[in-house]
Amino acid sequence: MNKVTIVGSLNVDTTLRIKRMPLPGETLAAEGKSSAAGGKGANQAVSAARSGAQTAFIGEVGKDNSGQMMLSEMKANGIDVAGIRENDQVGTGTASILLDENGQNSILIYGGANQQLSPADVEAAQDKITTADFVVAQFETPQAATLRAFQLAKENGVATILNPAPAQKIDPEVLKLTDLIIPNETESAELTGVIITDETSMLISAAKFAQMGVRNLIITVGAKGAFYCTQDGYNFIPAFKVNAVDTTAAGDTFIGALSSQLKPDMSNIEKALVYAQRASSLAVQKMGALPSIPTKEQILAAGQN
Repeated sequence: MNKVTIVGSLNVDTTLRIKRMPLPGETLAAEGKSSAAGGKGANQAVSAARSGAQTAFIGEVGKDNSGQMMLSEMKANGIDVAGIRENDQVGTGTASILLDENGQNSILIYGGANQQLSPADVEAAQDKITTADFVVAQFETPQAATLRAFQLAKENGVATILNPAPAQKIDPEVLKLTDLIIPNETESAELTGVIITDETSMLISAAKFAQMGVRNLIITVGAKGAFYCTQDGYNFIPAFKVNAVDTTAAGDTFIGALSSQLKPDMSNIEKALVYAQRASSLAVQKMGALPSIPTKEQILAAGQN
C-alpha cells in the first residue's frame, strides 16, 4: 500500500448544467444546479484513498460550514486531516462550474483559504511528508508551500509528483525537486512552448522538461490517452472509449489513482498509467467531482469486462 500525501486545495464546487457555453454578454438559463466537495487537491486525495493508498492531506479551509463539509468529506474517505488548518479570517475556497450537455466544462475558482497555505503550515505537518512514498502538489495553493513540501520530501527520500494546473510560471527550484510532472497537453505547451501534435512533439517536450530538471513526464491528452517518458523509455497509452457526461475531475482522478499504484522508482509506470486511465474513464461517466471518483474494486472490475 502506497502512502500518499497531498499538498493542495479544498473547494466546495457549485455546478450549473447548461445546454451550451454562453457567448460574451449573453444570459442563459441553467437546467440544473448541484453542490459537492471538490478542489484539485481534494479530488486527488480521494482518488488515491479510494484506490487503497494510505492518504494524508496538508491544506487549509475556512472556519465555516463549507470548511466543516470538506473536513467531513475527507474523513469519510479515510483521509488523515490532521494537516488541514482551519482559518478564521478567510473563507473556504469555492469553484463555480459551467457544464454543457456534451460534458465539457468551464471553471471559475475563488481560492479563499487555499491561498493562505504557507511554508510554516507545511512544516507543522512535515511528519505527513517524511513518512510518505509520494508527495503530490498542484497550483491551486501557493508555490511557496509546494516548494517547502518538496524540499522536505527530497531531504527524506520521498518521491514528488507535480500537477502544474492551473498552468503558471513555475519556480525553477520547484521543478528541480520534482520527480514526475503531469501536465495536460495545454499546460505542457504553456510551460515548454511546444504544441502537442504527435509523438515527436511529446518527446521534444520531455527533453524541455528534462532541461528544467524533471526527468519523468506524463502528458495527458484528454480522450486520446496519455504519453509517458522516463529515463527507461516512453510510450503512448490510448484512453478507454466511453461516453463522457462530466469531465470535471477526470485529470485529478487519474493522478490520485496513479499515485496509489506507482512505485517510487517509476519501474511500473505503464501498468500504473493503464490503471489510472481506467479510473479516469469511469469518473467521466458520472456527474460531479468527488461523487464520480471510483474505488479500486470498481476499477479492477471494469478491467475484467
